[in-house]
Amino acid sequence: MFTGIVDGIGKVLKIKNMNSFRELTVEFPKKLTKDLECGYSVSCNGCCLSVTKIDNQKVSFEVIRETLKLTNLKELKQGEFLNLERSMKSSSEIGGHIMSGHISTIAKMKKTKIKNDNSICFLLQNNVYMKYIFYKGFIGIDGISLTVGKIYENCFFVYLIPETIRRTTIMKKNTNSSFNIEIDFYTKSLVDTVEKFIKEKNFIFTDKNKNF
Repeated sequence: MFTGIVDGIGKVLKIKNMNSFRELTVEFPKKLTKDLECGYSVSCNGCCLSVTKIDNQKVSFEVIRETLKLTNLKELKQGEFLNLERSMKSSSEIGGHIMSGHISTIAKMKKTKIKNDNSICFLLQNNVYMKYIFYKGFIGIDGISLTVGKIYENCFFVYLIPETIRRTTIMKKNTNSSFNIEIDFYTKSLVDTVEKFIKEKNFIFTDKNKNF
């Protein structure tokens, strides 16, 4: 589990394609390697990955095909950067919101208005997830816990404080870049439960009408 508060930025040192996975080697900030062991989970651009090798500040992960298919990790190139967060502890301060590291979908950055109000517009790849995005609700973007601003039919805005811009990769990407989106689990559960309830009640109500 993670909090969506990025601990540091890692640099992709090596990408090696294997038979059934891709090995990703990342240079970690020194502070993030303290007590790090193989098998530990790390959020990489919001994806929960397990550490497989550690060589000083060089940390490797094995990324399976399913993860590559569903996330922007497949687009990473050597020399690029990604957001990193160590998994939370029981004593961790939850400065963002609880995140699992399981990516829901991909969104494209459509436009930015940093000079005006520090906002970014995102367009979801799969519109079915728009029903889970609410004004002032939580959303995970490349592992960053952010609050939703304006919402339109197929896109939404988030607003960034200068600290978020400084400590993450979010503004190091170009327009039309891909971002990993994690929908808030509790919001999704609530929406799905309400939809199921309404559907069931409508079905029962319709059946009763048929009897008259």
